[in-house]
Amino acid sequence: MAAVLSVSGSPSATSRTGRLLRHIDARLVDNGHEVSALDVRDLPAEALLRADFGHPAIVEAAARFARADGIVIGTPVYKAAYSGLLKALLDLLPQYALAGKTVLPLATGGSTAHVLAIDYALRPVLASMGAAHIVPGWFTLDKDITVDGDRTVIAPASAVALGQAADVFSAELTGRVSVLAS
Repeated sequence: MAAVLSVSGSPSATSRTGRLLRHIDARLVDNGHEVSALDVRDLPAEALLRADFGHPAIVEAAARFARADGIVIGTPVYKAAYSGLLKALLDLLPQYALAGKTVLPLATGGSTAHVLAIDYALRPVLASMGAAHIVPGWFTLDKDITVDGDRTVIAPASAVALGQAADVFSAELTGRVSVLAS
């Protein structure tokens, strides 16, 4: 069993990105992983904006990254890039905070014009932070994530693709944890 940190870079408490992450989290739990969620919006804004590396909440966030075997990073796409909120957190983490980690990047957005944001904006930052393996991510259109009461509904084609992305991530984690345990 691997420890997974699921990070939402959305500033909205009712975000589709957050709902998408909780959907993926459930699949990872079903695959036998221990998942904990980190919503960057819950970190103190002043600590993020003033780059307060020593703030207890930032120190704890960095420790959570360090303890995880794998990281799921979810972000809404704004102006063809990941959220500024996520950027603020990533800037406060140690340079190689993702060293030895398997990472699954996910993004949401209103238009297919932003589909390459994962590969051109987010992936290079994750690689520069030392990620051991960045599995192929997935971009989900906002319209493919709906809410029915308390339940999140993912459009069928997106649900299949997200399930495959989660399963590849899960398999990579299982393989890496097995090798490290040997």
